[in-house]
Amino acid sequence: MNNSRALSASRIGRAVAPAIAALLLIAPLRAQLAAPNAAGVAIGHIHVNASDVDAQERFWVQVGGTPVRNEKLQMIQFPGVYIVLRKQDPTGGTLGSSVNHFGFHVKNFDESAAKFKAAGLSVDKGANPKQMFLNGPDGLRIEILEDPSIQGPIEMHHVHLTALDTKEAVAWYAKHFGAMPGKRAQFDTATVPGAEIAFNKVDTLQVPSKGRAVDHIGFEVKNIDQFVKKLEADGIKMDTPIRNSPNSSKLRIAFLTDPWGTYIELSEGLAPAK
Repeated sequence: MNNSRALSASRIGRAVAPAIAALLLIAPLRAQLAAPNAAGVAIGHIHVNASDVDAQERFWVQVGGTPVRNEKLQMIQFPGVYIVLRKQDPTGGTLGSSVNHFGFHVKNFDESAAKFKAAGLSVDKGANPKQMFLNGPDGLRIEILEDPSIQGPIEMHHVHLTALDTKEAVAWYAKHFGAMPGKRAQFDTATVPGAEIAFNKVDTLQVPSKGRAVDHIGFEVKNIDQFVKKLEADGIKMDTPIRNSPNSSKLRIAFLTDPWGTYIELSEGLAPAK
């Protein structure tokens, strides 16, 4: 009897082990947003104004995202970020805006390039062998770079902004969002958990992002009341006060604009309820 039970337990163990292993692999990918830094900040979302929400959703699914909802909020999730879709005709694409583009890492560049082309996506070669740009609906520009060390096939990597003085921009994001200053190739960068913020130097300010295809970038913050109070104490003028989102009962939001025209949303409670 004991031997029989031992055999049954062994068989159950062999059957369950692969499922447990699969869950362990999936779990980190399901944790969509990175843990916040010491300032209580992580990247949260990129907000897209879509002339055709269904077309945008199809594009993002072909890129590798998964449609999810937080009540009325329509989103595409990737490891590290949500793409939030809103039905609104944009005033222009990303090029020429303060948000020039944003980018993802892929684990296997050649396989991803083949997949994107097979899906009929518009792909431009980059300056480097492992770099390409996707041209999405409404003039979205998406950079793709390879990083074989990532866990899944794709994850969030960076947002590329424009500034008159890139070092000043890095210092601003470091002070107010706890971003870590750095450098990638020729770009000055400021990194928060989940995303690098890279800066292009421009001689004249680009068109502000509000109203464009990428309307704003979003940071998920811990204790939004305390966070906004600190920003205001540091002399930051908020564009809107903290309020409950009309699209999700547990989501609280507030908006500000950086000195170079990028519209920024602060959120607390962005991720869908588990």
